[in-house]
Amino acid sequence: MQALLIIVLLSLMLSCAMGPDYTRPQTDTEDRFRMADGQSDLPSLANLPWWELLRDEQLQQLIRMALAENYDLQRAVATVDEFRARALVSQTDWLPQITAAASMPAGRKANFLFPGFASPFNYYTVGNLAWEVDLWGRIRRSTEAARADLLSKEENRRAVTIQLVSAVAEAYFNLLQFDLQLDIAKRTLQSWEESVRIAQARLRQGMTSKLDADQFEAERANAAARTAELQRQMVQAENHLSVLLGRRPFSVTRGHSLDEQIVPPEVPAGLPSELLQRRPDLLVAERQLAAVTARIGAAKAERFPRITLTGLLGVAHPELSLLFTDSSSFGVFGAGLAAPLLNAQVLGFQQEAVEAQSKEALAQYQQAVLTAFREVEDALIAVQTARTQRESQQQQVAALQSALKLAELRYKGGLANYLDVLVARRSLFESELALTSTRRLLLASVVQLYKALGGGWSPEMASVEQPEG
Repeated sequence: MQALLIIVLLSLMLSCAMGPDYTRPQTDTEDRFRMADGQSDLPSLANLPWWELLRDEQLQQLIRMALAENYDLQRAVATVDEFRARALVSQTDWLPQITAAASMPAGRKANFLFPGFASPFNYYTVGNLAWEVDLWGRIRRSTEAARADLLSKEENRRAVTIQLVSAVAEAYFNLLQFDLQLDIAKRTLQSWEESVRIAQARLRQGMTSKLDADQFEAERANAAARTAELQRQMVQAENHLSVLLGRRPFSVTRGHSLDEQIVPPEVPAGLPSELLQRRPDLLVAERQLAAVTARIGAAKAERFPRITLTGLLGVAHPELSLLFTDSSSFGVFGAGLAAPLLNAQVLGFQQEAVEAQSKEALAQYQQAVLTAFREVEDALIAVQTARTQRESQQQQVAALQSALKLAELRYKGGLANYLDVLVARRSLFESELALTSTRRLLLASVVQLYKALGGGWSPEMASVEQPEG
């Protein structure tokens, strides 16, 4: 027995896990992002805590509410708990498996036969011992795969958190956009109602034609329709945001208006290589690749013989009072060898399937890296162009406001026809709505860039209270 144990220990010391060891795939990265404006030497925007990026106190409260009550996030957290338990189960394969049984026959004439005992016993307890010698690394690779699965689910929880917070922020900005556009539509509607009143008065006085009055009435009706449309969009935006918060639709309290939202003056992206360590979706794909790589070794080990140490421990005696005495105990130890024969070809096919899965996981990881860089570049150009677009549209709105005032004065004084007022007010209305959309686009683009960079929206950071001041 001692010789057998020495052989087993030496085998464990000399054995190595089969299959390839995981290494991160090589990924070509540039020194800077293409649209980074030479800001790669600055700390990345993603290093900011989310409450320093999103300064609206009401938005911060909504984000905390979503992190506490959103069901998608709760499901992701539960999945992490599930795979943590699975990882713990896989670790127990290293330990000897011991089972115990105890029974008492119903009658004195019951007959039980045990190895090493010639006569039947009425009372007995038995314990079975089995321990697989992980000579080929099957258990080690399986445990490694389970650990990688757990890490993948933890990163997926972080990815869900990032997606949730960004979705809440963008939904909130959409709501503020509809609020501001609704105010613009109501103000424009009042202006058209005033124009209709003036046109009707001039029509009665014979100073204008019915065509002029009808045109003003048509524009007033158009503004009324747009107002109703924006009211619908605003309520639907509230409903969408409510679901993200894990609640039934309710009236969402606003904080600062869209015009008052703070946009960071600089949005540096940082180094491209930082994405590989920061973005949770890339880490999910990488951990999935690591898990399937470990399973290749486990599949290979399945094709080799398994060595197990087995034993039978128990006590037996015809008298219950003497059951746990020294004379009633017995034990048998041995070793077993099991090798695949008829199913060897099936195990070979299983190994080929796992190797194909590893190629699939590698391609998925490489595609995720490309997608990550595209999303960063898209967000960078969106932030840059949205700033320029906003400034140009602000100038356009100012010019159209001046043009409308002049057209209304000329029309009231009889120096211009209705078309001048109609075109000027219609153009101003559309321009103001477009400017509002661009302001929302700029805010949303900063949020999308922060998300694309894998910003600090982790469950741990979410639990930290916002500093005062």
